[in-house]
Amino acid sequence: MLGNELTRFTLANGLRVVLAPDPTAPVVGVSVHYDVGFRSEPEGRTGFAHLFEHLMFQGSESLEKLAHFRHVQSAGGTFNGSTHPDYTDYFEVLPSAGLERALFLEADRMRAPKITAENLRNQIDVVKEEIRLNVLNRPYGGFPWILLPPVLYKTFPNAHNGYGDFTELESANLDDCAQFFDTYYAPANAILTVAGDVELGRARELIEKHFGDVPARSAPDRPSFGEPRPAGQLESEHVDPHAPLPALAIGYRMPDPINELDGYLANLVLASVLAEGDGSRLQQRLVLKEPLVTDVNAACGLFGPFEARDPDTFTITAVHSPEVTQDRVLRAVDEELDRLAATPPSDQELAKVTARWVASLHREHDRLVSRTLALGAFELLYGEPGLVYQLTDRLSAVTPDAVSAAAKTLRPDSRAVLTVTPAGA
Repeated sequence: MLGNELTRFTLANGLRVVLAPDPTAPVVGVSVHYDVGFRSEPEGRTGFAHLFEHLMFQGSESLEKLAHFRHVQSAGGTFNGSTHPDYTDYFEVLPSAGLERALFLEADRMRAPKITAENLRNQIDVVKEEIRLNVLNRPYGGFPWILLPPVLYKTFPNAHNGYGDFTELESANLDDCAQFFDTYYAPANAILTVAGDVELGRARELIEKHFGDVPARSAPDRPSFGEPRPAGQLESEHVDPHAPLPALAIGYRMPDPINELDGYLANLVLASVLAEGDGSRLQQRLVLKEPLVTDVNAACGLFGPFEARDPDTFTITAVHSPEVTQDRVLRAVDEELDRLAATPPSDQELAKVTARWVASLHREHDRLVSRTLALGAFELLYGEPGLVYQLTDRLSAVTPDAVSAAAKTLRPDSRAVLTVTPAGA
């Protein structure tokens, strides 16, 4: 894999830096990951991390609103940001001559974003419209990532809707914003990653120049979000006015992504054995042979793998006709899991799955933006950005017995089952 030589250091204000030079193309990626996501939101402020992500694009102490956009795009670059369960990221990708521009922009808003009453009101409306578009007015909106957690989990950090609740968004004020920024947007709570066509000495000089004088603040104490696994099958129903067909989501707890990485990777491979491609177990059984469902999927993480600390979620979702009962689908899923638990997949079946995973990771991390974001996320979550380059070998080393052992943990007596019932005509 290209660009696998890493340099790491920490500034005096606590900002951790990852440099990943790769001279194969005259392009540079810059990202900043803050250790705050949906799960860090206080009760009564549902969706605040997502709202604050929007506010970080509304100007800073040196730049008016929309100036960030103009500076990146006029240099031929792109930019964005996103909120995840355990972190929020911001990034730019642009020609390598624009490195200092990107560093200035990120340091400027880390130092002091411009949060006004007008910007806050505007972005509350923007977030509400985003929720209407992606959740409230869309078939299967929020399925399963918003709807399943309150069934599987009991604590507020794990169970609440991180996208945002209208009432709680409306109650946000400037004092909340100032407190959130002071608490979570400290340099010591952030990771700066620079990847691509950079010279190490020059990059370090520019980073010291632009980030070195950002005022130091201590990083907040991050509590554990752990909670006990379900003791039994937990069930709930969601009535969807836009869904054309019934749907089903099954949620299981996974091994700790950080401290039980090999078990977590075995779950990734298990998900592919179950539902990736026409030859997978659930596709063959539920779609092609019986058939019971029109669509089935298995996945690790509500946003994808390597997005969160413990606890993380293994999901199986299916859409089926009204004539097929939920119990028939559950029974078929349990039978396929029991078969895998009793008899590991063959070497040939496993080789197809791991080869697909390895190819997809190489393809994903060949894109500079994906590699930059992955390095920052792995430094933040694992304290080891080089794991990004080890994933292909670690996944290739997953054994049939490890996949079988993972299947044994997906039990009917420790899971959540969410039913989506159509309410329209």
